[in-house]
Amino acid sequence: MNKEISKLLLDSYFEQRELTSHNLESFNVFVEKSLQKIVDENKYIIPDILPNDVTELKIRMGKITIETPSVKEADGTKRIITPTEARLRNITYEAPLILELTVVKDDVEEESKQVCIGSLPIMVKSKYCCLTGLSEEELIKMGEDPNDQGGYFIINGTERIIIVVEDLAPNKILVEKSSAKKGFVSKVFSDDGQYKILHNVYREKDGIILTNFSRVKEVPAFGLLKALGFEEDQEIVALLNLPEEYMGEIYINLLKISDLKNASDAFDLVGKKMGITYNSSIRVERAEEIIDKSLFPHIGHDKESRKLKAYYLASMIKKVILVSHGKISVDDKDHYKNKRLKLCKEMMESLFRSNFRMFIGDMKYNFERLVKKGKMPLINSITRGKLLTSMIKRSLATGQWVGGRQGVSQHLERNNYFGTLAHLRRVASLLTSQRENFKARDLHPSHYGRLCVSETPDGPNVGLRKNLAIMAEISIENSSDEQVVNKLTELGLKRF
Repeated sequence: MNKEISKLLLDSYFEQRELTSHNLESFNVFVEKSLQKIVDENKYIIPDILPNDVTELKIRMGKITIETPSVKEADGTKRIITPTEARLRNITYEAPLILELTVVKDDVEEESKQVCIGSLPIMVKSKYCCLTGLSEEELIKMGEDPNDQGGYFIINGTERIIIVVEDLAPNKILVEKSSAKKGFVSKVFSDDGQYKILHNVYREKDGIILTNFSRVKEVPAFGLLKALGFEEDQEIVALLNLPEEYMGEIYINLLKISDLKNASDAFDLVGKKMGITYNSSIRVERAEEIIDKSLFPHIGHDKESRKLKAYYLASMIKKVILVSHGKISVDDKDHYKNKRLKLCKEMMESLFRSNFRMFIGDMKYNFERLVKKGKMPLINSITRGKLLTSMIKRSLATGQWVGGRQGVSQHLERNNYFGTLAHLRRVASLLTSQRENFKARDLHPSHYGRLCVSETPDGPNVGLRKNLAIMAEISIENSSDEQVVNKLTELGLKRF
């Protein structure tokens, strides 16, 4: 391919794709899908204190929508605001969030009300920005730079970006060498959005395979399979589907749990491993609860998911056995197939979920406080929109995120145009710069075409702060899991 054709293709590519498109598309998905998903996770507000003439009351949350970015003036008037005005006046470029609330009193629904629950900062040049779709001349008239590609927020007049965060892939089984006692360990970070729980399946030197997750420590993995519905030894052998040469190791583990006659005994063992020493029925009940809620939450939270969880646990057991016998190699954590990049959607989702739950708690408290005074509260009187707004703005303004993370949000560099674009395409590792982590800092062959091989800072952050390659793109969620599963089923995969 000669230089003229290469230049033509590159020009065509950059005319169609923005260098900040991953940020813009990610924010659009967050507003379109994630906001409603978080509201649906907290469907009802159920007060503990009710008015005298009411026996049952709950507040149902419905559809959440977002309006055009606007500002409320001192005289009470409300009007559309542009990013330039937000910068000049040192205010936040944000749009009101409207939530549909319905009071259900004694199984009778009252009229639904549209309530403003706060404001959400809007990413410049996203689908919900007032600059989207404008021509160069129109942007210049509004005082905007037509070459500005957006991808950042304006918080109190300051331009802030959410850094792309590099992390180990969730819901993916990785086997690594562990301590001398444990030998090899199979790990998975099970993440369903609400919960992220580390699961370990490790093989000790005597061949016994144990499992750790949440508050359950060192429970025999084969016993957990029995609790998940595979009560017969033949069922467990068929589930693992290992060659004949591994039958001895399987029998050792089956012998370890030979006193467990049924699923109830297995749940009782899990309860004991949780440290519950009293009533056996309570142990079983608590064990069932934690297995449904905390064991592989990305698969499900109900009894119907137990069979699928057993298949997933069996794949972890099988992989750690094969690695320990040298049939397959350990996983390379630094290979980019085992990494995922968390974009604006994931970071804003975790922030909004945490703050929205606090907002719901505040609504419930305000309702009960007014009931104690003998009043029947109105929906508008128990919602404090400024609370949710201030919590989100504080995290974006300071970079202090959910879980104690620091530096997720940063002040956008404006030293020069190329520095700005580089900052918008920066990738940060969660590893601390105070530790060596030599392997994580090294250039890996899988970085080729994805990350810039030369752009990284000197000093303690070398190798931990990277930048996307000039034509690297990040895939964004664009279809539901069910559509993907249906497609895989059409291609011949079996559904359990």
